[in-house]
Amino acid sequence: MAVEPNDGRLSRRQTRIVRVGGVEIGGGHPVVVQSMTNTDTADEVATALQVAQLARAGSEIVRITVNTQEAARAVPMIRERLLSMNLNVPLVGDFHFNGHKLLRENPACAETLDKLRINPGNVGRGAKRDDQFAQLIELACRYGKPVRIGVNWGSLDPTLLARIMDENARRPQPKDAMQIMREAMVISALESASKAEELGLPGDSIVLSCKVSGVQDLIAIYRDLANRCDYPLHLGLTEAGMGSKGIVASSAALAVLLQEGIGDTIRVSLTPVPNGDRTQEVVVAQEILQTMGLRAFTPLVVACPGCGRTTSTVFQELAQEIQTYVRARMPEWRLQYEGVESMTLAVMGCVVNGPGESKHANIGISLPGTGETPVAPVFVDGEKTVTLKGEGIAREFKAIVDDYVARTYPRRVAT
Repeated sequence: MAVEPNDGRLSRRQTRIVRVGGVEIGGGHPVVVQSMTNTDTADEVATALQVAQLARAGSEIVRITVNTQEAARAVPMIRERLLSMNLNVPLVGDFHFNGHKLLRENPACAETLDKLRINPGNVGRGAKRDDQFAQLIELACRYGKPVRIGVNWGSLDPTLLARIMDENARRPQPKDAMQIMREAMVISALESASKAEELGLPGDSIVLSCKVSGVQDLIAIYRDLANRCDYPLHLGLTEAGMGSKGIVASSAALAVLLQEGIGDTIRVSLTPVPNGDRTQEVVVAQEILQTMGLRAFTPLVVACPGCGRTTSTVFQELAQEIQTYVRARMPEWRLQYEGVESMTLAVMGCVVNGPGESKHANIGISLPGTGETPVAPVFVDGEKTVTLKGEGIAREFKAIVDDYVARTYPRRVAT
């Protein structure tokens, strides 16, 4: 039978709660999935459409680049287009170098955004840095917006790094270069947060992140950061890469930290293929949380890998078809029924583990392996209910799934 999923409320170290639009992060709330557009924000139509795609795929917060006057002016229009599509997903503005100017000169942009993301290494150089950081924080306070202070090792403040290197050189046993880099990132985040609070930003309006592209570096940095503050933490392996490399690296890093109760929001920063589907990063983030039992987003399809007993591709084709089917149906099911996301399905390829795995799922089917009788028993909540055969197995199995959903999960009450 399916195990009731954990809702993500682990014993978390970060106790503060930050509200971003209608989403609460930190304080033990379920881990939130985020993503970011890659459109030119000045193109309000393309950006609104991509935000909508990401939100419908399950991104609970979406970040957009705000780097020019045109982009800043487009933000309110993007929000209007989203509202016309009945979408009110929180929008985060990503600012580098000129954020203080853009927000000051475009108050409608500042009012529209639900959160600001600033990088302390990119707010200004030299003598301008502190003043421009202060301007950004003052604007966040004026408009009542939370801020993610996002440190990135590709743009670490050189002045801070030089200071820490000098301090390290005076130690009896100096740390190595990588240890210093990790330490500098944590200190950058903590000192920036402290400065923001001194400037008037409430502590419950601050989220921290320290992004690197190395798995072990990310784990070490966030363990240190989590032990030294109670701000909510946003996790992500920056520049994770393409395809399986990016998925594996992000999963390896985030899973370790999440299992330790570290991390309140996550993003999987995959490099898409040219003109590829941006929503893949949302799906991967959801699957990390769901396979760990932290949250449930869509029914899980269990399928065997195949072996010499399964020379036919029928079970593979059925598994793919069913997985696509439940993802397509989930938006409608989510509106109509409560708890469908916790359902598990099994599509197995032979008699060795097929019946057993099928009995463990809410609904399972054991297809015949090579040389087996060409029939497929179906198990519902551990009990064999019907045997399918012939060309209509996929259609009949989908009908069984639809019937199970309608019979098993309570209907949502219209509000």
